[in-house]
Amino acid sequence: DERLKIAVVDEEKCVACGKCVAACPKGVLDLQPVNQPVRVMCRAAEEGTQVVFTLDTHDTDYMETREGRFLPVPHCIQGSEGWALEPEIAQECRRGMISFEKPTFGSTALMHHVAAAAGAKGCVSGKGLRVELCGVCTDICVVSNALLLKAALPEADILVDSALCAGVTPEKHAAALETLRSCQVEVK
Repeated sequence: DERLKIAVVDEEKCVACGKCVAACPKGVLDLQPVNQPVRVMCRAAEEGTQVVFTLDTHDTDYMETREGRFLPVPHCIQGSEGWALEPEIAQECRRGMISFEKPTFGSTALMHHVAAAAGAKGCVSGKGLRVELCGVCTDICVVSNALLLKAALPEADILVDSALCAGVTPEKHAAALETLRSCQVEVK
């Protein structure tokens, strides 16, 4: 995007040929394998742990939104192929997991759900509660959700598994992890 001076990949047209990596004048692009099979095996229910996830969900007018103007890459448009979970993951997620569609970076619905669960267990401030986060993008969604949870439950142990996260760039991922540490979120 010339206006914002950022590289924009049209995921509908990209065939992972690597030409953009070679042509990048600043040498900052990298080709990452994304078509490897993913297997989700969740034992959380067996362990008595609740699994909750968020789905980035945008309407067809995404490019007219504030986020769309600053991040001009249409993605996760509700009902599109890029929005849907892979069938194996979707099947696993139907097994007692809860999901929230979120139209922006952080999910206030997730925050309210976790706060209500904490209150039901008698830990209104979060003391004695452990919440672990992972996901994409560390520097946008993960940091937003972690800070929403930290604000709602200041005494909770909020953890982010850095090995299960990815940022827009490796540098932004590292910066987000440092921001999380500064806000007393444990990074492992």
